[in-house]
Amino acid sequence: MPWIDVCSAEDIDTEDVIRFDHGGRTFAIYRNHKGAFFCTDGLCTHEDVHLADGLVVENTIECPKHASIFDFTTGE
Repeated sequence: MPWIDVCSAEDIDTEDVIRFDHGGRTFAIYRNHKGAFFCTDGLCTHEDVHLADGLVVENTIECPKHASIFDFTTGE
């Protein structure tokens, strides 16, 4: 699969998330508390709520609708 340029690294603050739509899918791209980047499906598993509207703390994202918390480094 080819690389896709999404944004500049400076476009995502530490402990932040952005939404990225590509190929009919929505993704969430995170920058954790240590400055590392991660990417997951952009929608919560409960309903079609965009995770990019959630709160990032260290390696977790909190769903803005359900307050469910996911570890974006492991998927748990």
